[in-house]
Amino acid sequence: MINIIGIGPNRENITLSAFEALKKADVIIGYKKYIEFVEDLVEGKEIIKKGMGDEIARGELAISKSLEGKNVALISSGDPGVYGMANLMFQLINKYDNVDVKVFPGVTALNYSASLLGAPLHDFAAISLSDILTPFEEIEKKIEYAAKADFVIAIYNPISKKRKKPFKRFKEILLDVKGPETLIGIVDSSQNISKTKIVTLNQLNEDDINMSTTLIVGNSLTYIENGFLITSRGYVVKSPIHPLSNEFYTKYLNGETATGSNVDCDFYPCHSELQCCDFCYCPFYPCGDGSTGGKWIKNKNVWSCEDCIWIHKKHTVNCVKDGLKDILKEVSDLKTNQKKLLKLRRSCILKTKINKNKE
Repeated sequence: MINIIGIGPNRENITLSAFEALKKADVIIGYKKYIEFVEDLVEGKEIIKKGMGDEIARGELAISKSLEGKNVALISSGDPGVYGMANLMFQLINKYDNVDVKVFPGVTALNYSASLLGAPLHDFAAISLSDILTPFEEIEKKIEYAAKADFVIAIYNPISKKRKKPFKRFKEILLDVKGPETLIGIVDSSQNISKTKIVTLNQLNEDDINMSTTLIVGNSLTYIENGFLITSRGYVVKSPIHPLSNEFYTKYLNGETATGSNVDCDFYPCHSELQCCDFCYCPFYPCGDGSTGGKWIKNKNVWSCEDCIWIHKKHTVNCVKDGLKDILKEVSDLKTNQKKLLKLRRSCILKTKINKNKE
């Protein structure tokens, strides 16, 4: 029997099932650094340490020991099915009869990194920048399409001493598609204690990363709050329609509100120069999502839009107005159709931020 075991990113995050499988094993096989994580758990067992790059030799050795009747534990860091040994083993065992395999999942580097950074994951893609086994052109295409689809992107194997070209190209593609202010969480696990850092794309450089670093690239809805990296999921925040908002949208539906920059308003510009005043009262209020600049006033249960200028940009106004035609028929729809409104907001953020961050 071969148990392919993910031991997680460190000793503190090993799962109970992986722990039990290690205890029952006769033989432990793995990269020497990974075995060191669990050495005290496998005392008295046959331990075979291999160097990095000996993956096929490790797999064949595990099969050989299993065919001798041994209970074998083949270990990977993180999860064995995410850039680990599981994929290779299922290829190798097709050469043999009577080889039983079971996979024990582990905490992945991206899940561990996300937990340290805050809550940056929503819809996401995981991409390795290692071109040792993958054509460089394939890596380029995956980065480009994931960025254009506005996935949160977890980057494995970002750089090594000899392999720097994929990282440079990764940064070039993101700058072109997403723009320099894209948020990136950095988790460096090269030491005993993982270190975190949040930067913008234009601040990211080679000195920040190594082979033991995981990068998490935010999407259009990712923001920083209290030092944490957060990606909104779009939950509805219940709130009554403000009387002034009621008054504004009564006029809006009758075509009586200002368009463009309302320079005659006593409060202009209340947010930014050349702002569009079409939505003096935001149809998405309270979005509860800091990705466009809004924030909670602490302990007041009031959502402040003071720092949000997104709703006052021309291309945003055009997108929102087009979507409101089917959602907002009467003022009460601001409340009854709030889920549809927040979905419209997400759609317009994607349309206006991707390839527009450089405007």
